[in-house]
Amino acid sequence: MSGGVDSSVAAALLVEQGYDVIGVMMRLWSEDGQAEGAPDRGYLPAATEDAQRVSHSLGIPFYVLDYETPFRERVVEYFLDEYTRGRTPNPCLACNRYIKFGLLLEQALALDADYLATGHYARVRSADSEYQLWRGVDRGKDQSYFLYMLGQEQLRQVLLPLGDYTKEQVRSMARERNLPVRDKAESQDLCFIADRDYHHFLRQRVPEAVVPGPIVDTSGKVLGEHHGLPFYTIGQRKGLGISAAAPLYVLHLDVERNVLVVGTSAELGRRNLVASNVTFVSGRYPDAACRVALRVSAKIRYRSRMRRATVTPLPDRQVEVIFDRPLRDITPGQAVVFYRGDVVLGGGIIAE
Repeated sequence: MSGGVDSSVAAALLVEQGYDVIGVMMRLWSEDGQAEGAPDRGYLPAATEDAQRVSHSLGIPFYVLDYETPFRERVVEYFLDEYTRGRTPNPCLACNRYIKFGLLLEQALALDADYLATGHYARVRSADSEYQLWRGVDRGKDQSYFLYMLGQEQLRQVLLPLGDYTKEQVRSMARERNLPVRDKAESQDLCFIADRDYHHFLRQRVPEAVVPGPIVDTSGKVLGEHHGLPFYTIGQRKGLGISAAAPLYVLHLDVERNVLVVGTSAELGRRNLVASNVTFVSGRYPDAACRVALRVSAKIRYRSRMRRATVTPLPDRQVEVIFDRPLRDITPGQAVVFYRGDVVLGGGIIAE
């Protein structure tokens, strides 16, 4: 429970369905050297109080679990390492893989719980003797992209009560039940970065990676100076601080030379990518030796549109993805997720 509307309604629905529910909040992060009494990111006193109030109103016990050390090692250090390598990571994916549906699920089962429930907008279905992960009914809120790494053992023990509802319906249910957080605004912040200022966070944590360098076009002509490669991403147009006859976009981050390569819209985009650390929800990984291609719909970012593509397995749990049409913002570090209709097939991290 985060103290927000979604997890609170999820808990309320499960109580009404007769489950014996326990509310849990994870303590994930605190800033080094923060002032005494200052709030910890990932463990905000107001959010904790909200979750406690909701739990009290539902008549369920509430606990806070300390995962600060594994969160720092598995999520924050991963976030910093990826930016240092010139990639654009999505830390929520690492958190879901290693913390929420890793450590937290393991601890829940160790305490004799039957399921771990969350407020994600996605659905779990059973068909043909296996579990499937489906997109949420609310297409604007669907969060299946963030859960592509879940496999059969995890889906067997996961409940997603909100997947069949829209956000508007969930908000209405919170008001109907008079939950203390019924009118609480939605938060989009990364839980470990204050005020969304990831530039400041990176300057503090990895100053060696935030070094100014040249901005060049594809011919090698110097057009200006960047403020540090971690502050840029593929496809970015605004904030480059350069002028040209035609709009210019980020094409490539050359970490070895500390060079930001830009180009025109005609130079931006490609059809293919290679993804690594690929998993499939079914647990059946295609045989790389046979190179049997799969036709899928794929997303390369959470908010991107579905695009038709062909997925071909490679050795070492990698795949090649070739899209029917070029995409402008294929970005190493982000996830590519494969779908067949509403069903999530799997996904991986874009490597190149």
